[in-house]
Amino acid sequence: MAVIVDKAKCIGCGACTMECPFEALDIIDGVAVVDPAKCKDCTKCTKICPADALSMPERAKKAPEKAAQPNQAASAEEKKASKAQPAAEGEASGVWVIVEYINGNISQVSWELLGEGRKLADALGTELCAIVTGYQVDHVVTEAFAYGAEKVYVVDNPILKDYRTEPYADAIVDLSRKYKPEIILCGATSMGRDVFPAVATQLQTGLTADCTVLEIDPETRLFKMTRPAFGGNIMATIQCRTHRPQMSTVRPRVMAMPERVEGREGIIVREEVALNEADYRTKVVEFIAATAKSAFLDKAEIIVAVGLGIGSQKNMVIAEELADAIGGTIAGTRGAVESGWLSHDQQVGQTGVTVRPKVYIALGISGAIQHLVGMQTSDYIIAVNSDPEAAIFTVANYGIVGDLFQVVPALTAEFKERLQHGAAK
Repeated sequence: MAVIVDKAKCIGCGACTMECPFEALDIIDGVAVVDPAKCKDCTKCTKICPADALSMPERAKKAPEKAAQPNQAASAEEKKASKAQPAAEGEASGVWVIVEYINGNISQVSWELLGEGRKLADALGTELCAIVTGYQVDHVVTEAFAYGAEKVYVVDNPILKDYRTEPYADAIVDLSRKYKPEIILCGATSMGRDVFPAVATQLQTGLTADCTVLEIDPETRLFKMTRPAFGGNIMATIQCRTHRPQMSTVRPRVMAMPERVEGREGIIVREEVALNEADYRTKVVEFIAATAKSAFLDKAEIIVAVGLGIGSQKNMVIAEELADAIGGTIAGTRGAVESGWLSHDQQVGQTGVTVRPKVYIALGISGAIQHLVGMQTSDYIIAVNSDPEAAIFTVANYGIVGDLFQVVPALTAEFKERLQHGAAK
């Protein structure tokens, strides 16, 4: 008997179609449809469905009988599914992290991904490698070892002095084709979102963007990449079953920063990639660094964020005074940005910036899931809202139920007084 679909529950997310090893499911008119001729009753789709819309009644009835025979051989179809790995997988090995180095600055997300890559490499029993591309990058190699890389592949070339999509992509693709990594990770930064799709296209493999959870399936050894989908209403787990490398980008501050160990060493592999300036159509004429404080939200240690509950643009002053008192950075929700109170680079959330400050103060923010996914990993979350049922309180370490126009000025005054007394001492 084939899987049964509850059409009333099905949200058409497509998770089941990606999970099914027999291609027995399809999404038609927004609802999952099963091909009984292809369905082999493996129940993988029923386990992955986020809406519990798939079931296997007959399978459930037979479960006790099957449990009593643990050594029963798997069916030919199940054996085939468990071995549904790409032919080149035996060659593919290693977890790679692209180190983002632009204009003398190393993006912190590169080190965060080395920390996460360490877990993936350990689960697979393989090595953790860093990829450093640029010009005069020896100091970057040293840092990569300090943050946990066992091996560093280096492409040091004057053409890579300034970041441009094509030469950077060519360098990464050349290394990948030669050494065949199993997994490649990159930050979901401006550079990552630009170069990684170009790399995936040339390597003819899949790419999952803006992931929040990375893990290895212990049974299949496949890379499981989880990201928000459908406006943040569900979390979709995506796998790249038939191509290598498996590629993923992760937003800054989503993963924890690993410990830096001074003096740690590893293997350096220097590659001479054939790059010809005449082959590239772009040239960097001038680099203008961003000066707006909001452009560095992902690096802020203290953030004061506002939502629609603050009422209007004129009321922003109370949030700004609090931020000034404690050395914080102003940010906000999508609603606050769309109302014109803040610029887009000050938006925290799924369609904005992911942040991980030491302190996140949420003023008049209800707590929509799209916002929560961008700030819920903050060390301490303090929420001020007049609605005791607001979703923001579910992730807050400290919640204040009250009128923010009374609470926030009182907090600001108290902070100023304590800081002044501290400075006097």
